[in-house]
Order: sequence, then C-alpha cells, then structure tokens
Amino acid sequence: MLQLVIFDWDGTIADTLPLCMAAFRASIQPYLTHTLTDREIIDTFGPAEGGTIQALIPDHYEEGLAAYLTHYRALHGMCEKPFDGMDDVFSLLKEKGVHIALVTGKGKESADITLERFGLSALFEVVETGSPVRVQKMEGMQSVLQKLDIPASDAVYVGDTVSDIREARRAGLTALAAAWAETADIPALEAAHPDALFRTVADFAAYLRTQLATPVDAARN
Repeated sequence: MLQLVIFDWDGTIADTLPLCMAAFRASIQPYLTHTLTDREIIDTFGPAEGGTIQALIPDHYEEGLAAYLTHYRALHGMCEKPFDGMDDVFSLLKEKGVHIALVTGKGKESADITLERFGLSALFEVVETGSPVRVQKMEGMQSVLQKLDIPASDAVYVGDTVSDIREARRAGLTALAAAWAETADIPALEAAHPDALFRTVADFAAYLRTQLATPVDAARN
C-alpha cells in the first residue's frame, strides 16, 4: 500500500536546473581566468552546491557560496513555479492521505529559498537536504522512513537522474523516474531500469491514481 511519496527537487518538482546553472556561473566565473563551461559545472553535481564551489574555486569557498545564494535568490524569476500539473499531484496525495516528503541534493539554504518562493514550505512533512561533501540521498530517504515510521515497501522515490534511481533502490524504495524536464536524459534513465518512467507529469499523476484507487474505484474503471 502506497503511504509515502518522496520527491527529488531540481528537474522533478520544478525546472530549477537552468536557475542553478546561472547562479553557479555568476558566482564562480569572477574567480576564474578561463571561461567556465557547463560541463565543468555538471561534472561536480551530486553533493550540494557547496561541493561545486569547493571543486571549482576551493580558495574562495566562503565568498563563492555566499555569492551563489545571492544570485540564486536574485535569479529565481527564471523559475517561478513548479512544473505544470505538479500542484494537482500534491493535491491528490493530500486528498488520499499520502505522506509527502522531500529528499534533495540541494543545500538547506537554497532549498528554503525555493520552498518559500513557491509557497510550499508547509507541504512536506520531512525535508532532507544535501551535503557539500558527498551524495547522501539514501541516508535522507532512510531518515524520512524512520521519522514517519513507514516501511520502505510502502514508499516511492521520484527523481530525474540515474543516481536518484540507484539511491532509491539502495534504500529499498520503489524507484520512479521523472523524465518530463527538458534536461532529463531519457536513454540513461531507461538503461537504469527504474520501476516506472514517466515522460509527463500527467502520466505520473495517472500512475498515482491507479496506485491509490480503492476497490470501489477500481471496479468502476
């Protein structure tokens, strides 16, 4: 029985990856003597944004991270709301009494900025953010399960990267691939063999309705 849906953030709930890239570029480029490429930034992804700052400008970590958060907030107009249909997903889960949590690689500060900007600060019962040192999503998922006292067999994790699928499996959760963002690498996600892959938010919502249908609902269908 589905009792809990745990969400990733960037590329899953909202198209915030272009915003992150722009904030990284604005905060890191002033400390470099060469032109920063997208690949240099992407290759550091996994840990929270502090990990990217540490990897690319280690001698300017404190000021670089502060600049990132300043630019992230200032540039947030690039992403004003979640993906279309995501609000309906949240409403469906709340209507059905399903617990909703967030496990993201974002740092706490940037996650709080976006939660406040989207008016979602009260939506998630548990929020686990990332570490600048290493990926710790599996630990975040396990923490959510423990805090809500829900078995892994009754929970799903939905994320947009291969590492999300891998970490969900390590935590014993059903691994769902969100492939609706333009940045989603669909061939790589398919090769990771998630339990299900969704190319649109509407398809994901339909899956949830099926999972949450009562025997009466199922008979009507």
